[in-house]
Amino acid sequence: MSGEFRDRGLVATRRAWVAALVAGGAGLLAACSSNSSYFSSFSTTPAPNAQPAATLGTGQVKAALILPLSAAGNAGIAGQAMRNAADMALAEFNAPNVQLLVKDDAGSPDGARQAAQQALAEGAEIIIGPLFAQSVTLVGQVARARNVPVIAFSTDANVASPGVYLLSFLPETDVARIVQYSYSVGKRSYAALIPDNPYGSVVEAAFRQEVGRRGARIVAISRYPHDKAAMAGPIKSVADAAAHADALFLPDGSDAVPDVAQQLVADGVNVKRLQLLGTGLWGDDPRINATAALDGGWYAAPDAAGYRNFANRYAARYKQQPVRTATLAYDAVALIAALVKTQGPQRFSPEILTNPSGFSGIDGLFRFRADGTNERGLAVLKVTPSGPQIVAAAPRSFGASGI
Repeated sequence: MSGEFRDRGLVATRRAWVAALVAGGAGLLAACSSNSSYFSSFSTTPAPNAQPAATLGTGQVKAALILPLSAAGNAGIAGQAMRNAADMALAEFNAPNVQLLVKDDAGSPDGARQAAQQALAEGAEIIIGPLFAQSVTLVGQVARARNVPVIAFSTDANVASPGVYLLSFLPETDVARIVQYSYSVGKRSYAALIPDNPYGSVVEAAFRQEVGRRGARIVAISRYPHDKAAMAGPIKSVADAAAHADALFLPDGSDAVPDVAQQLVADGVNVKRLQLLGTGLWGDDPRINATAALDGGWYAAPDAAGYRNFANRYAARYKQQPVRTATLAYDAVALIAALVKTQGPQRFSPEILTNPSGFSGIDGLFRFRADGTNERGLAVLKVTPSGPQIVAAAPRSFGASGI
């Protein structure tokens, strides 16, 4: 499946990702061009665990919500949590004029296509979901024929397009933020050790582009397999070049990065001189924090305060912890409710959805690009034995051409 590697990571919570939408409070979501809050009348009163329903809310504006509710394994778990989060967004908004048509795609592309067709026949003006890349492609085709926009959750940027917007944690955004920050504090030469998998291919392309765009240089890049014995050669090749670099990029998760870092030390790399850089896969992961060689490393992610607030409210309401991706469904519904309340008949037009000032959500600032991808305002965090520390706060507004 196109993009499946990243979708799986998304369903598995992306290593406790601290990126993607209104920070703090009751999860407020409003256009950044306005200082007013559309969410001043939110309620945080706990409610019993809701049972699945064909519709959520009773408003006049219909929106489809397509999720893998009956899929096996983690996909079904994620689907149910995201449905709960959508319901919670409606409950916490002050009487939104929105009705969600909840559709189960069972985790299959054909199921998603049929769900979209059914929802459009029932009058949906916008579609939220689905989760997986191939499903997003088929739903986009169905919706485009009716000029209905889609806000989907796949992390595969290849399935984004005009009118099919991804409200997800894109690896490219992590890379852009960490390179931007490291360059801003004087890092001009880079090396990289990148996993030899599809995720690695995505981040390598983004890394080369971001470093080149700033006129910095890459002194060495090597790809390694997820096999401890087979890592030695690629790591050694980069270790030999590390003396000529200011920073070393390690875009992988805690199943590999601690081993890579320890091997670098064994190969003679001074990881206290060389700034280590990561992506959101580092997350707030005890295995990352406990690895001495990674102490002081930087990675890009959202400020976790908004998610912690959301998770506490979710747990009070549903008596269980949410999956990390539940915030995506919450923020999609909150955005739609806010646009219905404030933007009139043009509420879901491209001009509104791609407002360059963006929006604010559980995990911070975000905006949709015209091509369907997104930008997020991420913090830069530092690894410490006691947990991550913010070294550069997430931006509070977007610049004209970026963060």
